[in-house]
Amino acid sequence: MPRILLVDDESLLLMLLTDLLEDEGYHIDTATNGDAALAQARACRPALIITDFMMPVMTGLDLARSIRADGALREVPIILVSGAQADIGRGHPDLFQSVIDKPYQNETLLEEVRRLLVQF
Repeated sequence: MPRILLVDDESLLLMLLTDLLEDEGYHIDTATNGDAALAQARACRPALIITDFMMPVMTGLDLARSIRADGALREVPIILVSGAQADIGRGHPDLFQSVIDKPYQNETLLEEVRRLLVQF
């Protein structure tokens, strides 16, 4: 199954999302900030990245810009999951293939994951 990188500074949310996606058969890696996520993405080459917007060290927007600037990662789809900053993500369709507003239903996230990973 495809590898997904989850990025969020809230450890409880990371744990819940990990359980949800592992139950669907995905292999999950996690990072708690954008800087760590960029290093993890370079090391594990995920098929998909799901990131929060507001995080310490590097925002989700800055992470997406860094991913798109990296030749080996530029084609990796990115889902932005955010509350108040979701509109910022929608303003950058070149960076995010999907933007999901918090709070969201698990099935909404799973549908987007399946849609973006249809080739796997």
